[in-house]
Amino acid sequence: MTDAPHHNARNPQRAAEPAEGPAGATRRSVIATLGVAALGLATSQAAVAAPRSVDRPAPPLAAACVLTPEQTEGPYYLDLERVRKDITEGKAGVPLTLRVTVIDSTTCATLPNTAVDIWHCDALGIYSGYVAGGSTPDTTFLRGVQLTDASGVAEFTTVYPGWYVGRALHIHVKTHAGGTVSNGTYHGGHVSHTGQLYFPETYNTRVAALSPYRNNTATRTLNARDGIYRNGGSATLLTLAQTGSDVSKGVTGTVVLGIDPRATP
Repeated sequence: MTDAPHHNARNPQRAAEPAEGPAGATRRSVIATLGVAALGLATSQAAVAAPRSVDRPAPPLAAACVLTPEQTEGPYYLDLERVRKDITEGKAGVPLTLRVTVIDSTTCATLPNTAVDIWHCDALGIYSGYVAGGSTPDTTFLRGVQLTDASGVAEFTTVYPGWYVGRALHIHVKTHAGGTVSNGTYHGGHVSHTGQLYFPETYNTRVAALSPYRNNTATRTLNARDGIYRNGGSATLLTLAQTGSDVSKGVTGTVVLGIDPRATP
């Protein structure tokens, strides 16, 4: 990774975070990142080789009934904990329906009422909440929390992420267990998993040619050249399917996370 973080405008005196994100962006507060730990080898969900007009069924849960590898939190997490399905806030991009299934890696049972917390950059590689590329510290786009349903599934409406120097396209994810929701915010509990989700290169290339992604001037890093992806990222490679005849109309991404709900960072 070649990009180096700058100080957050809200706290310019704090120490610099480890490089992980777009140049010109910084953390609001010091949060220790979790190192990449190969805690288990999960079965990769293979990317489709050609576009499909219908959703591909999720792989059997038993195939993912191992502990999904932890990956770094990165420097751009904000503990907003806002419970909402649609996190786009008007951001332009290819529509993405993200479905995350969470299972207990020790029992293979699905885990209802687990908080899935995601955040990612926009088409131009900008995270909300940081001073970078015209963004402001008070923005909250492309961040949100959903509780898994009775089948262990959390679903989000978002857009396909863009990229920035040194990183492949990805979505950050945490799971939280034992908390409660009040006034639209998730409270309490503990973090039971921290990781990242990735996208098949066949789709990345096609999306990169569309507006507004083609206005992103940063060099796109392939999965195979991303040092974080190489340490367990294949376990969380999304299975994608087009939701229409044209990729610009949207895609659906599915993944299974095997976690230990009792684990803490």
